[in-house]
Amino acid sequence: MADETPPCGQGNTGTAQTGTGPLAFARAYAAFPLPADLNWLWTFGAVLVALLGLMLASGLFLALTYTPDAGLAFSSVESIERRVPYGWLLRAMHMTGASFCMVALYVHTLRGLYYRAYLPPRQTVWGTGCALMAMLMITAFAGYVLPWGQMSYWGADVAGRAVATLPLVGGWLGSVVLGGETPGTATLHRMFVLHFALAFVIVGGIALHVAVLHRRGSSSPSGCSSSAPGGMLPFHPYFTVRDMLAVVLVALAFVLVMGLWPELIAEPANYRPANPLHTPVDIEPEWYFLPFYGMMQVVPSQLGGVLLAGGAVAVLFAVPWLDRGGRAGEQAIIRLLALALLVAAAVVVACAGRHHAHGAWLLAGRVAIGVYYAYFLLFLPWLGRQALPAASDGAKEAGP
Repeated sequence: MADETPPCGQGNTGTAQTGTGPLAFARAYAAFPLPADLNWLWTFGAVLVALLGLMLASGLFLALTYTPDAGLAFSSVESIERRVPYGWLLRAMHMTGASFCMVALYVHTLRGLYYRAYLPPRQTVWGTGCALMAMLMITAFAGYVLPWGQMSYWGADVAGRAVATLPLVGGWLGSVVLGGETPGTATLHRMFVLHFALAFVIVGGIALHVAVLHRRGSSSPSGCSSSAPGGMLPFHPYFTVRDMLAVVLVALAFVLVMGLWPELIAEPANYRPANPLHTPVDIEPEWYFLPFYGMMQVVPSQLGGVLLAGGAVAVLFAVPWLDRGGRAGEQAIIRLLALALLVAAAVVVACAGRHHAHGAWLLAGRVAIGVYYAYFLLFLPWLGRQALPAASDGAKEAGP
């Protein structure tokens, strides 16, 4: 499906740009027109950028004293927390930032699904966003391995064995991930390089995402907000103020969690050094990977679980082709109910993974997986077929 000129003036409105250089770019950026009906959910993009900036800054300082070696990694992290000035604060910020980044990422993605931000002409905007999501998840997993605690070690072991089940390339890919048959120093080197390099690739990806967004225009709750008088407003000051307020509110929540409730994001078992001879009773990833971990556990085939977990992310790339028609504002109640079912399904699968798919959780997890995929493979195609006829649209736009 090729990108096309946006209806109702939703795309690039052709704001005049005079001059060159950083100052001219800042003026053009501030004057960029956005739909006036954007709500607070649109601030999560700015929140995500702020959190990623914090992660990049704190990660660079942590990398100065971290040692990617199986015999030294855990002690180097302990040294950061106990001996490096304010090292404990840097690591706490980095750990808390990872969870907050994933919260903002999931909310940002769910907002796009609900308001159908993938409809023409924004397929490319959605595609670059999905690519960023995949890279962020890979970066988060690589960072989870680096402390080399018990959960880090066994998480890497589970991931390596899961990847090795893929046909044809599985054995090779598993050896690339682990650097051998079991996690070790080679694994840490690979994860450290991946974690470090992808952080800068993500920065470039964000710049590309924003550039495409400016080229295609922003989506909106109504799907056609520029047709009415005053339907578009400049980015500054109308949206910058709200974005900054959202960042401040998230920063307050960030400090509260980091300072008062660190157990919400910390895994106690990961404060013990990795021991290949002692398998933890409960191996589970961070909360933001639990739905995918649950998908791997509720099916009897390991390969089937890997394909289901990978497909849960891959299907997001196909969304613009699954829902092909209509506008963002149509079928609002139905879309909200369907999205609520999608979120509930992800939560149930996560709980099934946390309980290792025992007893009733096994059946609940399988039903939840069916609901998750039904949203994309059944509901979105149906939603696209409910689009208002083109003639009706034309009559509405021609009316007073």
